[in-house]
Amino acid sequence: MGMIRILFLADTHLGFDYAFKPRVQRRRRGPDFFRNFRLALEPAHRGEVDLVVHGGDIFYRSRVPARLVDMAFDPLKRVADIGVPVYVVPGNHERSNIPYRVLAAHPNIFIFDKPSSFVRRIRNTSICLAGFPFVRHGIRQKFPAILQGTGWRNTKAEFHLLCMHQSVDGATMGPGNFMFRGGADVIDIHDISSEFVVVLTGHMHRSQVLRKDLRGTPVPTPVLYAGAVERTSFAERDETKGYMTVDVESTNRLRWHFHELPALPMVQFEVNVDGMNRAQLSNWLIDRIKKIPAESIVKVKIEGELSSDIMEILRVGSLRALAPETMNITIRLKKYQQK
Repeated sequence: MGMIRILFLADTHLGFDYAFKPRVQRRRRGPDFFRNFRLALEPAHRGEVDLVVHGGDIFYRSRVPARLVDMAFDPLKRVADIGVPVYVVPGNHERSNIPYRVLAAHPNIFIFDKPSSFVRRIRNTSICLAGFPFVRHGIRQKFPAILQGTGWRNTKAEFHLLCMHQSVDGATMGPGNFMFRGGADVIDIHDISSEFVVVLTGHMHRSQVLRKDLRGTPVPTPVLYAGAVERTSFAERDETKGYMTVDVESTNRLRWHFHELPALPMVQFEVNVDGMNRAQLSNWLIDRIKKIPAESIVKVKIEGELSSDIMEILRVGSLRALAPETMNITIRLKKYQQK
């Protein structure tokens, strides 16, 4: 059996902060997501991988304009056009459906719009990719039946992979490292058959690999989360973003590698404005802004008494005037009183 290399990415959230007809001229983050999406697909264009798996949430929400759909699908079509097959899992942001069926019409693009299995022969090795679209409620109870419904047991292949967009026991997220444990919408890791060489799944924005159950006992099939390609919220500010390549050679020789993408830094400031005047707050902000990268995503948490003088600085136009044009800056009023 030969080696098969898979490019695995997920949670691209295309369309996030992307405006076709902006009413306000400001730096928008939408192009950052498209940039990292294209960067993640470069190994496929260079002929370095045998197939591509997108683990779901291509888009940032369920209803998107046709123009955005065309923009998002074009990079995937370009990969498929050069002969690299692309497999797509509909995520929760697609409401378990991929909009505009034109994507599915491509002979080299395969969508898990229902529980199904696709078999591909690559050189002298056959691989089966089983998968299903995102299940919104009760996946823990439904999972065994859904898995059986993919028909993977009836396929003949040297390797079987599972592709999905779900939470699994032991997955973590957020600055507090919240761990998913046994909920109705969380898959029991023991329900994943050991006959799968690996699970490729989206939904967690943090890149991680699950190799043990909740008791710390090793499981036979590793669960890989590629994570999001760009930071979508300040809860992810300390997380590295990227994609994975996965080498499948045998059940005993499975290797994966995480590839970092240039996610923009997120910086958070907190200030109590009690006793401050407009000039003092302005200088405080300028001093901190000049010490961070010019392309940072900045959130300023404000607490204290808000005078009309202070409110002038906090107006959108005034705030942006203090920062470079390449910076995104927002205000969050934490605990405050307005004079």
